[in-house]
Amino acid sequence: MNGPIRKVSIVVMVMFLALMLNSTYAYLFRSDSLNANPANRRVRDSQFGTDRGDIMVGNTAIVTSNPVEDQYKFQRTYTQGALYAPVTGYYSFLFGGSGLEKSYSAQLSGTSDAQFLQNLVNAATGKRPKGATLETTLDARAQQAAAKALGDRPGAVVVLDYTTGAVKAMVSSPTFDPNALASHDLSATQDAWTKLNAAEGTPLTNRAVREIYPPGSTFKLVVSAAALESGMTPDTAVPSPAKLTLTGSTYQMSNSAGCSSDPTSLRAALQNSCNTAFASVGGQLGADKLRDQAQKFGFGTKLLPELDGVASRFPANPDAAQTQLSSIGGYDVAASPMQMAMVAAGIANNGVVMEPYLVSRVRGADLNVISTRSPRPLSTAMSSANAKALQDMMVNVVQNGTGRRAQISGVRVGGKTGTANTDGARAPYAWFVAFADDPAIAVAAFVQDAGVDGSEISGGRYAAPIAQAVIESMR
Repeated sequence: MNGPIRKVSIVVMVMFLALMLNSTYAYLFRSDSLNANPANRRVRDSQFGTDRGDIMVGNTAIVTSNPVEDQYKFQRTYTQGALYAPVTGYYSFLFGGSGLEKSYSAQLSGTSDAQFLQNLVNAATGKRPKGATLETTLDARAQQAAAKALGDRPGAVVVLDYTTGAVKAMVSSPTFDPNALASHDLSATQDAWTKLNAAEGTPLTNRAVREIYPPGSTFKLVVSAAALESGMTPDTAVPSPAKLTLTGSTYQMSNSAGCSSDPTSLRAALQNSCNTAFASVGGQLGADKLRDQAQKFGFGTKLLPELDGVASRFPANPDAAQTQLSSIGGYDVAASPMQMAMVAAGIANNGVVMEPYLVSRVRGADLNVISTRSPRPLSTAMSSANAKALQDMMVNVVQNGTGRRAQISGVRVGGKTGTANTDGARAPYAWFVAFADDPAIAVAAFVQDAGVDGSEISGGRYAAPIAQAVIESMR
């Protein structure tokens, strides 16, 4: 009998050892994937029932969790939900999360590694766990002014503190109310989700960082930077014919009103947004220099990963004609409003591009600081001297050129308009990017559809007043 018993004992021991090894492996290496599995109802029930931390704008909580009498115990509530939805995103039992609710979910739910000790203390004392608080960089005045100025027109507005990279405002239109997706009435939540996904204008899309568009003439700032870095000056004479036949093509590019001099100075070409002048400059510099300059401003980099920001692009291998078209923000050039705000910000910050960020500090439930975000430079896009020269050129655009609608008495404002043609079936896009010295901000205003005939659309008419309103709101 001893032999068979011994064999059974060995088998049992091996099975226990295998069980312990599997459990240890699952805990150490599979817990994250198991917790993230959408089929794991227990985890979802547990997480959705936590007292998630607040999301703050200044001293005001724009997202809170309030006690309720149901199985989930706490209701996620978004005050001014539609206004801040592009940043906060939503937290939904059925559909997970987006925005800061997704990227900072571990901190908000109190399950991040940095909160482990506090959770042990809570468990020992019987306290209910509470998530951390996010302190954002947003400015309520700028956010409200941007949303009001953009109105219900599809588009986006981004405002940056160009000295730090802090995002002061981010608006995307159309927007949505996250409260509808956070409801504990799961049938109502499903209906809201269906309607939002079927709605005209895709309100769940963050146009500020998640979509890229032809930037039109705002891209001439990148070309101007490349020209200055290559040895040109604002007074350098450049060809600006009324008509320019693109190299190796029969297509003729023309200018808008105000571009009557051939040649003209680089300063005047930017002032009046002369297409043929910038096509000539871009063709002379070549695609490689333009691409390199664009990358120094952030093109090709996924910006603001906490909101799943996408990378803007400059075409990989354009021919001569395509390079000339790219020089006026056409062909295959595409940029997000965040990216174009960074172009203006880098110029305003004397050539240094700061990495954008949205959360300045994370505080635990005990008010101790879990993490702090310090400003970080992303790149040096151009020399300080050339950046200051380009600042003056942009100020000239606002004072004497296409950006007059952005003028503010007593404030130094520099800007650049842009009108980008689309596929011909839709109206052109209207752009305006700007900087101000007081407050020290950069703004990108993008109007995807101004609601008027395409022949009447211009960045100066429809986008510049948005930037003006934002700057004035922060004075």
